[in-house]
Amino acid sequence: MTIDTELPAQSRSWTFHPSELDDGRLSIDHLAGSVSLLMHSVKTLAATDAFRPRFTVENWRILGSYLMRRTLKGNDVLIRQGESDRTTYLLESGTLLVHARRETGSSPISLLRAGAIVGEPALFGETVRMAQVDALAPCVVWSLTRSRLEELRAGHPELAYEILRAAGASMAERMRSTLAHGTPLL
Repeated sequence: MTIDTELPAQSRSWTFHPSELDDGRLSIDHLAGSVSLLMHSVKTLAATDAFRPRFTVENWRILGSYLMRRTLKGNDVLIRQGESDRTTYLLESGTLLVHARRETGSSPISLLRAGAIVGEPALFGETVRMAQVDALAPCVVWSLTRSRLEELRAGHPELAYEILRAAGASMAERMRSTLAHGTPLL
């Protein structure tokens, strides 16, 4: 995440600056529920396809009221290939396996670590799920349904836009990587 340290705090409407926590001006405790752990996971994920919303702590608090927290056990299915639900997930903790089921077996696509977004194409289109996502171990995910995103858009359009921008950037990086490796799109 790019952070412009030259701007005064009131000018950085989208950028969370780590010093805001370190110097006592803000506290992760100000966040709704345990969304602070999700915020930390997203902020610290070092992956080229990472979800990087330019959110303040207050933005995370607002977003948290639109998300639903869910706990998965190892081997639980989060997303079933071929279904058409319109939910996107943010992984707070644990590891998810993304794989494509085929007649000849399953083809692994990726492992997702804490902080990753998954199911983001559901924000943009009406297609069925292209892959299955399973929990490899206990996981905590936060879901954002299309209807909750519409509610967020009505009340906080700038936050909804930032979610779509960051999710689209993650999706574009995944597509770029897939094309660069010569793997067919699923």
